[in-house]
Amino acid sequence: MESLDDFMMTRPPTTNRPLLGLTVLVVEDSRFASEAMRLLCLRSGARIRRADSLHNAQKHLAVYRPSVVIVDIGLPDGSGVDLIRSLASASPRVDVLLGTSGDPDGQTLAMKAGADGFLGKPISSIGYFQSKILEHLPQDRQPKGLRVMSDDTIVPDEVALRDDLAAAAIALEDPSDQHSIRYVTQFLSGLARSVDDTGLEAEMAALADLQAKGTALQGQVARVAAMVQDRISRTAQI
Repeated sequence: MESLDDFMMTRPPTTNRPLLGLTVLVVEDSRFASEAMRLLCLRSGARIRRADSLHNAQKHLAVYRPSVVIVDIGLPDGSGVDLIRSLASASPRVDVLLGTSGDPDGQTLAMKAGADGFLGKPISSIGYFQSKILEHLPQDRQPKGLRVMSDDTIVPDEVALRDDLAAAAIALEDPSDQHSIRYVTQFLSGLARSVDDTGLEAEMAALADLQAKGTALQGQVARVAAMVQDRISRTAQI
């Protein structure tokens, strides 16, 4: 029996659901950012598939060919730039290949690797999300007629934010694990920008500066870990 998801994939795009018929693979380690993408795809009519690492993205791509791939630059098992470069040179190529990051340098890295465009985090505007995909989509996949740009926004569930914070807290438990600390630094920096947490963002910038200088990290890691626990407590009350 045909599922509702399969049925919707056969529908032509409309002005209200301009991404109907598209499958979007989101390669993103943050559950908070993934939840935002899920809501954006839902409101736009697209089917979403998610991978939280380069390894899992490759498993998805071995099974099916998505219409759109959105790749986060910072991933737990490597750089999303490598995946973008690989997909950009593949044949047949996906219709739309976008990079995403909360790091201002992410756009330059993604575009040099061959991405069609870039989504700066945080991503909350439905109209912005749709337009960044539609501007690179082949003409025959575009919705017919005029389309009114939506000014609606989405708000991810706080549970997804708490999950991200809990994962970061675990990574911060061993300040001697340099790989984990480097990863969690970029992860929490992006998360802080996504939720406009300027206090946490400043502490992550301080931690990144210490890493660049090769200075002892234990004190700053402990400070960040305490801030993360504080934010976990706050989200638990919501």
